[in-house]
Amino acid sequence: MVSTKRKSSATVEENPKQQKIPVLPWMRAPINVNLIEDILLEHVPGLDPRLVEALSNINENFTTLYPIQYAVWKQTIGPGQFERDLCINSPTGSGKTLSYALPIVQSLSTRNVRCLRALVVLPSCNLADQVKSVFESIAPAVGLTVGSAIGGKGKMSDEISQLIKRPALEAGVWYDPEKELESGVDILVATPGRLMDHINTTKGFTLEHLQFLVVDEIDKLLGEEYQDFLRAVLQLTRSNEEHQFSHMRASQSFLGPLRTIRRSGIERGFKGKSSPRLVKMILSATLTQSPGKLSKLDLHHPLFLTTGRYQLPDKLQLFKLTCEVKSRPLYLAALLHELKGEQSIVFAKSKDSTHELCTMLNCFDLPFKIKEYSAFQPQSLRSKTLEKFREGKIQVLIASDAMTRGMDVAGVRNVINYAMPFHVRTYIHRAGRTARAGNSGRCFTFLARNQVVEFKKLLKEADKDSCSVHNVPEDIFEKLSSVYDSVKLKYKECMQQEKFKKRRQMNFQSSRASEGSMEISQEKE
Repeated sequence: MVSTKRKSSATVEENPKQQKIPVLPWMRAPINVNLIEDILLEHVPGLDPRLVEALSNINENFTTLYPIQYAVWKQTIGPGQFERDLCINSPTGSGKTLSYALPIVQSLSTRNVRCLRALVVLPSCNLADQVKSVFESIAPAVGLTVGSAIGGKGKMSDEISQLIKRPALEAGVWYDPEKELESGVDILVATPGRLMDHINTTKGFTLEHLQFLVVDEIDKLLGEEYQDFLRAVLQLTRSNEEHQFSHMRASQSFLGPLRTIRRSGIERGFKGKSSPRLVKMILSATLTQSPGKLSKLDLHHPLFLTTGRYQLPDKLQLFKLTCEVKSRPLYLAALLHELKGEQSIVFAKSKDSTHELCTMLNCFDLPFKIKEYSAFQPQSLRSKTLEKFREGKIQVLIASDAMTRGMDVAGVRNVINYAMPFHVRTYIHRAGRTARAGNSGRCFTFLARNQVVEFKKLLKEADKDSCSVHNVPEDIFEKLSSVYDSVKLKYKECMQQEKFKKRRQMNFQSSRASEGSMEISQEKE
């Protein structure tokens, strides 16, 4: 009797319908991007002809701006004229990157002196590479230079030589080695860690001329692990000059040299704001509505552009496969065989299970190439794997959720959830790897029998009422089922060999370390 009452009480407390979640006033009346239609490039008001040509060179079929791209254009280059900061909530594959890249490049195309004027921050190296390539496809057309500061990729010294330039020396002219350093880029695409490295240690690196700050995948970057970066950048770009300097003197070692602070002045029409005003744009496919988190961004008269709280791509087909967990590798192999080597991404629940699943599938000797992509691997290997997948040299990628954040790979036909995601956000990000930019795609989800009801609830959160049942062909299943026992034995041998190699490598490293310590002690004697 007591336990029943407690359970009832807990249910009431956990019922989301009975919890009032506060929403910021500016989020209550968003601009509905779904009501905006595509527009031909030739009809986009004010679009520089050089950028029209650059966009056409990317792809001869690129003739229109998508709704989210045109919506942002109207609020920046169009009537909006960057008067407000923008919060953009749009599904993956809708063209978010170009939505901010295009107006930024157009706005900076009239600059006379090269300075760092636009900063784009993203949570992962591969995503930063992808965004940089978008900027590089259009910025050179109007004389702008794009740079990158990406942790885990390349040497810091190489980045510094790219970001900071020294003026050409002339006879008889004295140069201040600190003040005469110049920016080598107009636009910088960065990851948080490497950006902080440059803020704190790179001479001549400055945010004092910054006009645009873009934070992509903002819900990820508002997490605890990124708070140092966010706090530092917001302090360095704040308009209240007196507050900046008092804060900087108190924590100069944390925030880097004073020259990184933006210059301050008075902007016409906005009392007390910097001139030119720093424009902030934040984006995500699953934008948080938490007032506490969003208030940290110090947004200026923010405008909310959205396609809905959660939304899947229009041309995405959803399927579910129900089977016992112990038979799941067999069903997955049969499904992949049925798909006949179509570009597919399989999502496992962790980096460990990603590696184990990839090893198991390769034991089936399927007639296409299968590779893993996870946080287990070094960045250089992940980049090579992703490039081969893009080129079609790898047909199936087994990935952990490191892959789900904004990664854009053209031609991905299928996404397969080997493990059902627990949160609708994860499902949205995974499914968004296919059916991008108006193309069709399919998302398959494997379920245990006790997950069917939970999955139905998850789909409702994504505004989907149904999901088709998919059955793998019997002939393929029977063929692979006949070799499943031998596959499991082969997998077991592979994993044992890996453990043996790791143990041997650890023993070798420890023996070398002990030899080194002995040599040091002998030298001291």
